[in-house]
Amino acid sequence: MSIIVEQVSKQFGNFVALDRVNLTVKEGSLVALLGPSGSGKSTLLRAIAGLEPPDSGSIVINGQDTTHLDVSRRNIGFVFQHYALFKHLTIRQNIAFGLEIRKRPRRFVKQRVEELLELVQLQGLGDRYPSQLSGGQRQRVALARALAVQPQVLLLDEPFGALDAKVRKELRAWLRRLHEEVHVTSIFVTHDQEEAMEVADEIVVMNQGRIEQIGTPDQIYDHPANAFVMSFIGPVNVLPSTAHLFRNNDMTAIKTQMFVRPHDIQVQTSANGVTSPAIVKRVIHLGWEIQVELAFMDEQTIVAHLSREQFDTLNLKPGQQVFVKPKDVKAFPELTSMIYQAS
Repeated sequence: MSIIVEQVSKQFGNFVALDRVNLTVKEGSLVALLGPSGSGKSTLLRAIAGLEPPDSGSIVINGQDTTHLDVSRRNIGFVFQHYALFKHLTIRQNIAFGLEIRKRPRRFVKQRVEELLELVQLQGLGDRYPSQLSGGQRQRVALARALAVQPQVLLLDEPFGALDAKVRKELRAWLRRLHEEVHVTSIFVTHDQEEAMEVADEIVVMNQGRIEQIGTPDQIYDHPANAFVMSFIGPVNVLPSTAHLFRNNDMTAIKTQMFVRPHDIQVQTSANGVTSPAIVKRVIHLGWEIQVELAFMDEQTIVAHLSREQFDTLNLKPGQQVFVKPKDVKAFPELTSMIYQAS
């Protein structure tokens, strides 16, 4: 089921949570709303769910205007960060809850619950209580409960935020496989860039109540729309400004910021005329790659990521002089408040 958000705004007192947001989610896709705290991603998710009515704009799900439709009539499955399972009910009873209040036939409910226990890989645990499961297992129960009523749309608000790093990584892969099986249109909120890149078909980057960019993970990473997206998605070095331009109407300075990814820093042990000298300050072994902190003569520090093979070939050590060249620098203009006077 497709979702169309048009010119949706939401304000809490003087705080603008959503500022004329437009978004189209294609049927059957898995979309991540990604951004820092306060960017509006959870507010947008709750507006789609009907838990937070917008001040203006419209939300259309599968061709139906649901902007002011009651939550119970939207046929949406919602998964919260902290599971929200009924502690006094067994896993089977938790999954069956939505079906039973809809008065579905007992035989259908039993069959559907067993199908879902198998789908979320919890066969044999149906008679346990939530307190007897791990955090990852409880989150899978929450997903099964949301899917039980066969929703048009599945919404997940930071579903793995309360779990440790290892379990989060396992559940990311599991959620991706699950989506490929059920194909329900899904939107999940996260502030974890790696999570969004690994799981989503499409990423919506939000900041200060607005959408900065929409694209596939590779589009967002390789072709960021602006300085915010470049700096928020993945590790990045910010280089010194190299140019100032002026607008003709008000002479506001446009400061050009230069960005380069750590893996796009070339490091070598000899100069070649286009490199800059630097000193190795620190070497950090990350297992699959090596992170090298480099300091230039002006004391600016940048970070380079090298493969183990590159590092072994260079044989780098703290205090060693090396020569550095950025391979793929991206520049974005940034308006500043500074006004320049003509001399």
